Amino acid sequence: MPAKIVHIDRLEQLVTDFERAMFGAKFEKVHPDQIHLALEDIEAAIAEVHAEDAAIDPPKQTKPNRRVGCGVLPKHLPRVEEIIEPDELTCGDGTTRHIISEDVSERLDIVPAQFRVIVTRRPKYACRSCETGIVQTPANLRLIEGGMPTKATVASVLVSKHADHLPLYRQSQIYARQGVDFDRSTLALWAGKAAYELRPIHAALLAHLKTSGKLFMDETPAPVRDPGRGKTKKRYFWALARDDHAWNGPEPPGVVFTYTPGWSGQHAVDFLQGFEDILHVDGYAGYNRVLDPRDNEPIQLAYCWAHARRKLYELTENNVAPIAEEGLRQIAALYRIESKARGLTAEERQAIRQDRSAPKIAAFKEWLDSSRSQVSAKSPTGEALKYIAKYWDGLILFLTDGRIEMGSNAVERTIRPIANGWSLCTPFLSACKH
Repeated sequence: MPAKIVHIDRLEQLVTDFERAMFGAKFEKVHPDQIHLALEDIEAAIAEVHAEDAAIDPPKQTKPNRRVGCGVLPKHLPRVEEIIEPDELTCGDGTTRHIISEDVSERLDIVPAQFRVIVTRRPKYACRSCETGIVQTPANLRLIEGGMPTKATVASVLVSKHADHLPLYRQSQIYARQGVDFDRSTLALWAGKAAYELRPIHAALLAHLKTSGKLFMDETPAPVRDPGRGKTKKRYFWALARDDHAWNGPEPPGVVFTYTPGWSGQHAVDFLQGFEDILHVDGYAGYNRVLDPRDNEPIQLAYCWAHARRKLYELTENNVAPIAEEGLRQIAALYRIESKARGLTAEERQAIRQDRSAPKIAAFKEWLDSSRSQVSAKSPTGEALKYIAKYWDGLILFLTDGRIEMGSNAVERTIRPIANGWSLCTPFLSACKH
C-alpha cells in the first residue's frame, strides 16, 4: 500500500478517535488531558504528511517560511552566533567584496542535560617547624550526608517527579543511559530527605498565607500504593491558595499543600488554625466545621458559583430541562458582568456588582424560590435547586466585597495536576505528613 494512503488512513483514524472523545456517548468520552494527547498525534501525523509532500514536490520559495504563532525566542537565552561566509570573497575584477547587509535568523537549540562530577579537594597544611600546626578547612555540609548528590541534583529529582510527573524509576532509566546508575530506591531516599528538610519552608509559607484576608481551599484524593495488598489506599491532599490577580491585590500568589490520611473536616480546622476572614470553598460539608468559634478564628465561607452551575448543567446534558436551562442563562449573565470587572480594584468591582449584579441576584432568588415550589424536592432538579438554596448566603457574599471571586477556580488550577495523575509512594508521603 502506498505510504501516502497509509498516512491518510492514519489521519482518518485519529480524527475518528478524536470525535469520539469529544462528542461520543458519555461512557466513551475521555479526560481533557487525553484530548490534548489526541490532538498531538493528529498534528504530528499532519506534519509528517506535509513533510513527505515537500520531499516529493519541494515548494518554490523565495523567502524562508516563517510560521505564524511560533512566538519570539526570549531575550534572556544565551546566543551562540555562527557566521556562514561565502567560499570566495574576491570579485572577478580582483576587488575584495564588502558586506552591504546580512540575513539573520534564530533557531532554538537544546543542549541535553549534562551530568558532571563536583570534585572537592580539602588540602591539609602543616608547619615544617613543629608537628601540631596541621590545618584543614572543614567539609561543607551536605543534604545527603556521605551521599553523592548535590542540592541541585536532588532539586532536579523533585521537580521532575512532582512538577513533571516523571516517576523515580523512569528518572533512574534516564540516568542509566548516561552511564550513571542510581537505583529507584536511592532516588526515593533523596526525595524523603529533601521532604524533611523542606518542612520549615512549608510551615513558613503556610503561616504567611494565613495572614491574608482572603484565601481559597480545596481538597483532592491521592491514591497511594499499599505494598503487599496489590491495591491503593485513598489519602487526601488539601490546598490553601492565595490569588489576588483579579482585583490587583498587593500580595503575590501562593499555594501550600498538606497531606492527610482522611477527608474529615477536622483536617481543614487544623490546617486553618490562626486564619480569619474569607475562605473560598466548594460545597463539601466538612468545611462547615471551620465555622465553629471554639476551633477557629471568625471565618466567612464564600461558596463557588461554578459548582452551583455544574449542578444545573448536569441536568441538561442528556435531557430537556427548562428550569435548569433558565438557571444557566441567569448565571451566565452574572459571569459576563464579572468578566468586565476583572482587573479593576476591589472598590470598583464592588461598585459594579452593586449596580449590575445585585438586581440580577435578586431576580435569581425569586426564580429559585418559585422553581423550588414547582418540583419535588427529591427530584434531580429539586436536588440541584436545594444545593443552591443551601449555600445561598455564601454564594452572594461576592456582592459585598470586591476581593471575593464568584468561583474557586484559582485553587482548582493549582490542585488539578494532582488530580490528573500524581503518582506518589508511601515513604515520601509519610515524610511530607504534617
